[in-house]
Amino acid sequence: MRNRIHLLRMPSTTCCQSIKMGKPTGFIEFTRELPGKRSPQERVNDYREFVEQYSKDKLNQQAARCMNCGVPFCHSGCPLGNVIPEFNDAVYDKNWKNAYEILTSTNNFPEFTGRICPAPCESACVLGINQPPVAIEEIEKHIIEIAFEQGLVKARKPNMRTGKKIAVVGSGPAGLAAAAQLNYAGHTVTVFERDSKPGGLLRFGIPDFKLGKTVIDRRIKLMEEEGVTFQCNANVGVNVSINDLLREYHTIVLAGGSTIPRDLPAPGRDIQGIHYAMDFLKQQNKRVGSETFEAADILATGKNVVVIGGGDTGSDCVGTSNRHGAKSVTQFELLPKPSSSRTAYMPWPTYPMILKTSSSHEEGVERHWAISTKEFVADEQGKLKALKIVDLEWKMNDDGRAASFAEVPGSERTIPCELVLLAMGFVHPQHEGMVKQLGVDLDDRGNVKATEKAYQTNIQKVFTCGDMRRGQSLVVWAISEGRECARQVDEFLMGNSLLETKDESLLQAFL
Repeated sequence: MRNRIHLLRMPSTTCCQSIKMGKPTGFIEFTRELPGKRSPQERVNDYREFVEQYSKDKLNQQAARCMNCGVPFCHSGCPLGNVIPEFNDAVYDKNWKNAYEILTSTNNFPEFTGRICPAPCESACVLGINQPPVAIEEIEKHIIEIAFEQGLVKARKPNMRTGKKIAVVGSGPAGLAAAAQLNYAGHTVTVFERDSKPGGLLRFGIPDFKLGKTVIDRRIKLMEEEGVTFQCNANVGVNVSINDLLREYHTIVLAGGSTIPRDLPAPGRDIQGIHYAMDFLKQQNKRVGSETFEAADILATGKNVVVIGGGDTGSDCVGTSNRHGAKSVTQFELLPKPSSSRTAYMPWPTYPMILKTSSSHEEGVERHWAISTKEFVADEQGKLKALKIVDLEWKMNDDGRAASFAEVPGSERTIPCELVLLAMGFVHPQHEGMVKQLGVDLDDRGNVKATEKAYQTNIQKVFTCGDMRRGQSLVVWAISEGRECARQVDEFLMGNSLLETKDESLLQAFL
């Protein structure tokens, strides 16, 4: 097809114009303020989201802090390349339609990133050199929520179809982004999800108090109205034949997650009471969603809980354990305690590995760094009763990174513990089933190997994106991968990329 249209949603004419600075003195007059939260004492009694909305005046002030920099480093800080000064200016002017169009020209799901993204764009904010950065993530969330409230978010079903059928395996953020973009391009897209509902990690990995599942349901409903088909309880390689997909679809996009967790093979690992974090979190999300599951309950109620792993998944385990009514919650990290601010080894605008205190930490936890677990200890019934741990002393490289460690003599001790949650990250996607049956090549880390630019595997019609391709990463990276993979799939199918032309009239004819 000649003169293919733009795969992405093109900004309107107004948002492509050069913009003014919302308020030239805004960054001087106002400081960074985040919305209020329900108190920790109140919110641990339920699983509802607890971050409040800005008032109209506060939202206007926070948008006014954006300086519309000559070189906006926030663009490069964001894996999606969001055009942040432009939507900040539109927010300052209360032009919600323009703000929404600008934001969604690069981001399919700002309602997700506005809640759970670690906001690398804010780390790259120029104002952050000597002041707190612009509250970009919160502004993003407010734009999309206001757009939904005002009826600006509408289904965009293509008027024409290409006749090409695409199977997307996995309905996490990468799969959803790829499906949405390919559908906008006019292809017929079916998403296969092995669980009971779409969303992947968004639905079953992120606790409801961080991302309410009605937010996901709202987006899935919109995608269905736009023409995307979802098949749930469809485990490709188990109850869905991979050969059927290869025969029936013009291309297949593998967008499953990095689901095999990193283990801790210390003595006593097989004792009852030691679980992977995601098993714990998935169960609780299903309870909240009134869904059943076959495995025995993993509950923190009345127990001394130790979370091993200091990342976001570990933090989610802390918040969930407190809501269960744990007796105590402790979190261990193998690495030394990070600095509370940038060091010479973390210059602006790089993403700084600094100490973070999450909302779950605010609800109650003892945090310890440079700790190694030496042994799991059982009681007479074979259930976990304690951990043997030891302090570590780290040596640092010249670049400030941890290089090697040694146990601190005399620091070994035993602490009471009836539940351990292993939250040490993920090593690679599941190989058994679909991946092995397809025969796709794997990289050195066990991820599905694909060309960096084309996202194409060694099987010509099979593409891959997200955590399955790049390894465990951020939601914002998953969306970026899904969008770029969709562009490559479209080019493979149609002979040229939908990104090659920016003719708005063609876009309007197609959508």
